[in-house]
Amino acid sequence: MDQDILQPSETPENYQETDVFAWANNLLAYKEELKIDLFLISKSYIPYRATIAKELKDHLEVLFIDGLLEYLFEGAENGMTVRGFEQAEAEVGVLQRTQTFKVDNARATIAWLETQEHEIETFKDDEHEFGRMKGIMARLSHPNMKHKVYIVKVLPKSNVMQGKSGWMLRGSKFVQFDADAALRVPADNQLLIIDQDMYVFNQARLKQMFSYDAKEAMIAEKKVEEINANFRLSFPEGESLQTMVASKKGAVKKLQKINPGLIKQEQLIDHASELGVDLMEDDSGAIIIMDEKDLGKFVNLLNDDYMESPLTGQRYEIIKKKLLKPDGEDEAPKGI
Repeated sequence: MDQDILQPSETPENYQETDVFAWANNLLAYKEELKIDLFLISKSYIPYRATIAKELKDHLEVLFIDGLLEYLFEGAENGMTVRGFEQAEAEVGVLQRTQTFKVDNARATIAWLETQEHEIETFKDDEHEFGRMKGIMARLSHPNMKHKVYIVKVLPKSNVMQGKSGWMLRGSKFVQFDADAALRVPADNQLLIIDQDMYVFNQARLKQMFSYDAKEAMIAEKKVEEINANFRLSFPEGESLQTMVASKKGAVKKLQKINPGLIKQEQLIDHASELGVDLMEDDSGAIIIMDEKDLGKFVNLLNDDYMESPLTGQRYEIIKKKLLKPDGEDEAPKGI
């Protein structure tokens, strides 16, 4: 995939919050005339066009739209509020939201539809393998619709039946399963994307579908702000600590534990030198982070993941560590 299409179609600077309840009300005016395009999304987040038989067209509204609108109308009547993940945990009466430009894998899929739709292939099981499909996306459109709207659902493996080794019950008689594959689309509300807003009805499905943990990402974002306030860093043009960390799961997890205020820049550089970790500086004394390798070294140093054994003099990168507590505070070691 061309790297250019991974860039968001809109930037955070021109982000405008949508009103999901107003959108739901407006949708009713042309609900019967909606065009619904269906796409299967692979594990590498590439969409494939799904061809639908005419008799299934009405069923698409039932599966993707009716339950979602019912939930939103009921929520509006009962005073439901919309909040970002940083503002509230999942709870009754709260619909969580994040911004699509923060979710790299969702952004990549949508970019295919917005910039390279002519290259999207029609799904064929003998060419693309149903088992490699991770989710299903419905794109809603109408000449009077102002928003770009996508409804996304995860496809659990248990909802897919492949091959001709299974049986079907027809009336009171079992017969051989005679199709290439069978699919049961989940009926629950999962993810709704309206322009740059992603409304998350099921937080677990967001992580399953797009490998994005909103809470982790929110904490990492705050840690990045603290790091930028405490350290002088130099990046290639167009890059920042936030953009470099965004798609690095290991770095995001480590950032959860880091306290950037515990060490000064000079101490970090001296410590790296003592350990023989090559941490480069530019002419102004800023730490240079050119690539993923430099990022890893910097984050490891901040997380105190390097050590030199006083016994052997050998140096190690610590994969997992546990902070020792004073005697009497810790539990007995396992096995004792």
